Amino acid sequence: MSASSLPVTPTLPDSRGQGYGAALVLGSAVVWSFGGTLARFLHIEDGWTVVFWRSLFAALFLLAFMLVRDGPRGTVQLFKGMGLAGVAVGVCFATASTSFILALAYTTVANVVLIQAGVPLIAALMAWLLFRERIAIHTWLAIAAVIGGVAIMVSESLGGSVSMMGDALAILIAFAFATATIITRRFAHVRMTPAVFLGTVIACATAASQASGFAITAQELGVLIVFGALNFGLGLALFVTGARLIPSALAALLGTAETVLAPLWVAVIHGEVPGARTVIGGFIVLAALLCYLGVELWRQRRA
Repeated sequence: MSASSLPVTPTLPDSRGQGYGAALVLGSAVVWSFGGTLARFLHIEDGWTVVFWRSLFAALFLLAFMLVRDGPRGTVQLFKGMGLAGVAVGVCFATASTSFILALAYTTVANVVLIQAGVPLIAALMAWLLFRERIAIHTWLAIAAVIGGVAIMVSESLGGSVSMMGDALAILIAFAFATATIITRRFAHVRMTPAVFLGTVIACATAASQASGFAITAQELGVLIVFGALNFGLGLALFVTGARLIPSALAALLGTAETVLAPLWVAVIHGEVPGARTVIGGFIVLAALLCYLGVELWRQRRA
């Protein structure tokens, strides 16, 4: 699973720093793209059990990441400076990560990740509604195209091939990430690593109260360690580290690699081929997103 910031014109670091940041963000997208494939290796009936173990291993990884990078004192200071904005972002990440696992029990990986592809545009629309931020004409056109594409994808649910509940959870993921984007932009001084860690803790605690049991096999434990620590935790660590070094439009553009790769891995490894309307709607969403982000990247380079 992957999040993107709204386009702004940042103070850019040197080209070498940008290259490093771009490599980290692209790495996070590639790591996240294996999420659906790993989930399909698990045969645990209770989705809350998966959420618990995945969130637990992600939290342990992120805590270790902060302790190694910032040291014990630095880690404590990060949490102290997080404030309510960090708590809100943590709740958003907890909602998104939990919904991701539960959605996979109802719908295809393609539906989930393709609906998430509209996060930057949903965030732009929310910013306009809540804060009256100006939105360019090409952004409105892209938003309209994304809404149309998602409508086509969701329409497959009406035919019974995909669950409406799964599509609803996928849309909830997109809105949770978009909300986190808005908060992050309004509180740009807040470091997001402790907020992400808090999100995994909240998800873990919530799942612990809902799960029917925690018993898993040794093979499932191995998959869950990779699923939580590497796919989820490492992906978050790479993204929050690299996204600070590159323009937000470029970060979002690189993040679309997850949307493209995730259904491919599942189709190749598990033979889960998306339906025709999902492919058509997803193509519209991706085309709109790539065109939009391409224009924004061009504008930032000019600036």
